[in-house]
Amino acid sequence: MALIKSAESKALSQIRPLLQLLADGEVHSGESLGEALGVSRAAVWKQLQKLEQLGLAVASVKGRGYQLPGGLDLLDAESISSGLSAAAKPLLGELVVYDQADSTNARVLAALDSGVGHGQVVLAEQQTAGRGRRGRSWASPFAGGISLSIGWQFQGGVQLLEGLSLAVGVALARALEKFAVPGVRLKWPNDVWCQGRKLAGVLLELSGDLTDRCAVVVGIGLNMRLPAAAADAIDQPWIDLEQVRPGISRNQLVSEMLNQLLVLLESYPKAGFGPWREPWQALDQFAGAEVCLQSAQQRWCGIERGVDQTGALLLETDGEIRAYHGGEISLRPASGGS
Repeated sequence: MALIKSAESKALSQIRPLLQLLADGEVHSGESLGEALGVSRAAVWKQLQKLEQLGLAVASVKGRGYQLPGGLDLLDAESISSGLSAAAKPLLGELVVYDQADSTNARVLAALDSGVGHGQVVLAEQQTAGRGRRGRSWASPFAGGISLSIGWQFQGGVQLLEGLSLAVGVALARALEKFAVPGVRLKWPNDVWCQGRKLAGVLLELSGDLTDRCAVVVGIGLNMRLPAAAADAIDQPWIDLEQVRPGISRNQLVSEMLNQLLVLLESYPKAGFGPWREPWQALDQFAGAEVCLQSAQQRWCGIERGVDQTGALLLETDGEIRAYHGGEISLRPASGGS
């Protein structure tokens, strides 16, 4: 049976009750908040200031009280677990929801290194050191997205995981399809796009013996509702679900993501990328387009021709098609952009 828990950081444990009271988006008087929390109005004011330090915009309504405009959709471990399918539920080893964590990937990697991370799912309302591919940071405003990592151990060496980041993209697209999110496409090797902009990213990290028994952490960052301050810091075209399909429950979306991802991870070491190739190509954002691939030292440009059976990108240059593997290579449209 899976262990399901929420883990409050010391810094946030005192203000979590206040967050839950304000999460409905309604106006609450300082007096009513104080009564509900069993503290003075002065103590309520201090806690409200701490919410602002989290990047939450607390509005003061003259003569009435305080509110979080638009409210908050807080993650709840029990709600997520209750939404798991019969196929996914037995694959879940542990589900932990943090109010704040340095990096969900780092937490799962630490668990795997200690031998207890198989099937572990870690989520955080906010990451303080979230990271993306090629050393980039990942914006993680409080309750503004989904920061999720899954640990999985397997036998047989890292070659069994060729193309996994692409298959994860397909799984995420299928989860979003359940909520009728329009315009979802995939960008090689690890991005989910929506209406021509980045909605989510995937980061895989490995540990253990890469030729024998090893483990993978599948990290996902998905934009739900980004505040303006966080959005200004993003250096590429982006989109969040609030812009295209507002009102999706974060907990329900996480449940559906896990329904897709846990089953994928269970079967992938045996099935490989083969069954996922055509579904990925059906969602390929840049199929037939002129693109450029960029590594630290080299650049190749040509026409994107999909991917091969291992998930390597096929690029046609001067009538010749060559395969390029992910690693530290990034894809950009030939006209520029991200």
